[in-house]
Amino acid sequence: MVKFIAKRLAMMAATLFVILLMTFLIMHAIPGGPYSAGKRLPEAIQAALDEKYNLNAPLYVQFWDYLQGVLRFDLGPSFKYEGMSVNSLIAQGFPISAALGVFSMIFTLVLSIPLGIIAALKHGRWQDTFIGAVTALGVTIPSFVVATLLDYFLAYRLGWFPVFGVATLKGYVLPVIALSGYYLAFVTRLTRSSLMDVMRSDYIRTARVKGLPEYKVVARHGLRNSLIPVVTVLGPILAGLLMGSFVVEKIFALPGMGRFFINSITNRDYTAIMGFTLFYATILVVLVFLVDIVYSIIDPRIKLGE
Repeated sequence: MVKFIAKRLAMMAATLFVILLMTFLIMHAIPGGPYSAGKRLPEAIQAALDEKYNLNAPLYVQFWDYLQGVLRFDLGPSFKYEGMSVNSLIAQGFPISAALGVFSMIFTLVLSIPLGIIAALKHGRWQDTFIGAVTALGVTIPSFVVATLLDYFLAYRLGWFPVFGVATLKGYVLPVIALSGYYLAFVTRLTRSSLMDVMRSDYIRTARVKGLPEYKVVARHGLRNSLIPVVTVLGPILAGLLMGSFVVEKIFALPGMGRFFINSITNRDYTAIMGFTLFYATILVVLVFLVDIVYSIIDPRIKLGE
């Protein structure tokens, strides 16, 4: 166990380093800079800003300096938001995006897994057809369309929910539905297909021959083994949900991570781009590590480190 954790931590650190290096190189390969998007600055001011933020140093020096800051948990100042650091931007936007992501994940799991089970057990019947049609719409309709329709009809026209903001818990309802629509449909279809494959297995037939009740066959043997593919995708899905969605946050006027991330890219905010990318990548690799641990809990045959 200790060897497995040490090996995975080393792999996670190496992965984050490569992501940080690739982001840095790609970012500097694109023409322009943090001050080229707006009005052209006088050369003296441009030189002073480059000197202040060490932008006139060789790339390897800039990367080494930034890496030292990362090791101190300092992601540097933002070039776009004057007087604010990347750490403060994350501290400001992440709680909103995290709350939205957690609610969306709970909403997705509570509905998708039961719907997938029903569709698999009622294969070929009207329940399966209905769930398949609804999930097909959920996969194909973009989240911004769902968000716009929900905001217009349920919030603006009917007044059941706030039009924007999350001053109360009701403010999260419509953004959660809009953000989780695609993932709910995707996990439902994945659960259905995985459970159908497992229910055709030989050990399922053996369990039925032994006279086990159908609900025990499904719950103890079928569902538990069919959840492996579902758990595999939940880590990346949760990481994406926690980082927020620019479109959904924009429609509902939520001050989350999405708008900071997009603004950092459009404004060539070097430190913010690298900071947000590193933050997202860290969440992702940690969740993938946790998924590996959940594997061994769901299926005791899977041993950590093997």
